[in-house]
Amino acid sequence: MATEYGQGYGWDGGPGFRGEGAEERRHLLPAALRAPIEARSWREFGYLMLSLPISIIMFTFAVTMVSLGAGLLVTFLGIPVLAAGLAGCRGLGALERTRARGLLGLDVAAPEPLRMSKQGAMAWVGAMLKSGASWRHLLYAVLHFPWAVFAFSVAISFWAYGWAMLTYPLWFWLFPVYGGQDGLQLYGDQGHSIYLDNPFEITVTALVGLLLTMATPWIVRALTQVDRLLVHGLLGPSRLATRVVELESDRGVVIDTAAADLRRIERDLHDGAQARLVALAMDLGLAKEKLTEDPEAAARMVGEAHGEVKTALQELRDLARGIHPAVLTDRGLDAALSSVASRCTVPVHVEVDLPARPAPAIEGIAYFTVSELLQNISKHSGATRASVDVWRIENRLMIQVVDNGVGGADVAAGSGLAGLAERLDAVDGILVVDSPVAGPTRITAELPWRG
Repeated sequence: MATEYGQGYGWDGGPGFRGEGAEERRHLLPAALRAPIEARSWREFGYLMLSLPISIIMFTFAVTMVSLGAGLLVTFLGIPVLAAGLAGCRGLGALERTRARGLLGLDVAAPEPLRMSKQGAMAWVGAMLKSGASWRHLLYAVLHFPWAVFAFSVAISFWAYGWAMLTYPLWFWLFPVYGGQDGLQLYGDQGHSIYLDNPFEITVTALVGLLLTMATPWIVRALTQVDRLLVHGLLGPSRLATRVVELESDRGVVIDTAAADLRRIERDLHDGAQARLVALAMDLGLAKEKLTEDPEAAARMVGEAHGEVKTALQELRDLARGIHPAVLTDRGLDAALSSVASRCTVPVHVEVDLPARPAPAIEGIAYFTVSELLQNISKHSGATRASVDVWRIENRLMIQVVDNGVGGADVAAGSGLAGLAERLDAVDGILVVDSPVAGPTRITAELPWRG
């Protein structure tokens, strides 16, 4: 069903919006020419160079401790030796996370701590052996060694051959002066030899070196991607632990949001309807006293009190609608969004295409998401029209609000959009803002579908 409501509109350059001067940094050189001299390329190359000696230490330690522990399992000493080996692997894993953070820019959180039911050495040994993170660190120490050997060999070969061939015109004279040959030998047997010694061959060698030099950073970057996957997958917290942290954070957001809503309701009641009702009671008291002395004044005061009652009732209706509108419960999202669109200051085209009603909690979040976005449009934009589309894709409820305003909306700027994104994240939802300067603004919200 499609409906159109409202009249006029606006997104301004408020706290949640980028100014016109916010431009991305521009480089004079293209990425292919810039990569060999970029600090990132040298950091990644240094990471691969350090990986070989560190991986040798890790592999040697891991294999030695596991072998020693396994061999001593026939005695009591095998278990604590194995636990000590796992603890050492966790320590080396912390070093690897620090190295990845400093050289690769990969920030991996520490794994979940040991869960010890009681204090003592044996409790620590048992917790270490039962910890999945400890065994993942051991697996990393074993698997990283062959990969480090391969990555080191590839990276050093491309880097050395590339720069050597690129700079060959600068040092080829060393061969006839000190080596007793015309230049770098490309081929040789008992019958003849080929040397890179004439200007053409030297130039071609330098060009091939240039190609290798430009390709090396991208090869190194591809190699470090595997290291990133290993560090992230084996040295960080497990998916279950990460999910627990996310749920704890989401729970905190839900609690804070509920507390803020309660404070808002209390403030609206105290400053609005409650104050108006107190004044109404005082006016009715004065009218009662004047009823016998001045009936006309009393009637006038009763009439004014009647108007105050109507205003107080309207405020209470608005407050109840802000908590949970009755039309949403009775008729669903289509009617509820049409109602909120009719109060927007610009024409809003609403289209809801849902095969069935979602769960009440998801329905309520979808309603308040659209309501807040339309309020932002009314307050801040300068647009002349907007649209709201709601549909379902598989197990997701999709919401898209579009306007033709001045744009510049930015979740990262700490505006109301950031709070809205946190609320959606608390229920595994997503908020995506596409709002270039000068518009248009397209905000897409994605919620889980629960029937």
